[in-house]
Amino acid sequence: MDGSLDRRGFLRGVGVGTVATAVGMGTACAAPGAGAITIAGATGEGGQYARPPLPYAEDALEPFLGRQTLALHHGKHHQGYVNGLNATLEKLAEARRAGDYGAVKDLSRDLAFHGSGHVLHTIYWHSMIPGGAPLGGKLAGAVKEDFGSVDAFLAQFAAATKSVEASGWGVVAYEPIGGKVLVLQAEKHQNLTIWGAVPLLVCDVWEHAYYLDYQNRRGDYVNGFMGVANWDFANRRYLEATRQS
Repeated sequence: MDGSLDRRGFLRGVGVGTVATAVGMGTACAAPGAGAITIAGATGEGGQYARPPLPYAEDALEPFLGRQTLALHHGKHHQGYVNGLNATLEKLAEARRAGDYGAVKDLSRDLAFHGSGHVLHTIYWHSMIPGGAPLGGKLAGAVKEDFGSVDAFLAQFAAATKSVEASGWGVVAYEPIGGKVLVLQAEKHQNLTIWGAVPLLVCDVWEHAYYLDYQNRRGDYVNGFMGVANWDFANRRYLEATRQS
């Protein structure tokens, strides 16, 4: 297979129209048959991945997150994952052309790391909105069924996000086999998730996401995140993942 075919296969695997938006390779990928979940701008010309624009101004989340934090996180860190993902895919294509798979283990690890970093960051920017958006719609009904109450769900999500070991993510996901909403943790992007789960909303707890504003006070950052969480976005992803309207 050539490199373009691999990219097309990966895009199909994560449920993409023009963009990969499920948790990336090595973590949780959208299940075959799941609804198409798209975020514009995360792929570019020629099938390469691209860093999508922020859905708001760099200072729009102040005082929760400052302009400098958003600019560095979006412009430098996220771009690094995009660059790494595209470079890894090209190296894999070169390996296939040469018939030399001696580096495939390391390249597979890089694919999982950079691919998950790009996909999760793409979702993260949309998981926040100035002023926040309350949890409602059919996602709220599913949460009440699976967690007992919205308050219990929000408490579990905040606690799971605060307690991720080392660098990682708090993830609200839809698991299509059981038809359940789950709260998951992801360590180093690609660990501790469930295959087939579709991420609905994510919180980045790598220190670069908050250190300029909160230093080591991850709990304060997560509490602030809960105040800007875009649950309307999560509800739309839930409807798409479950093919509801």
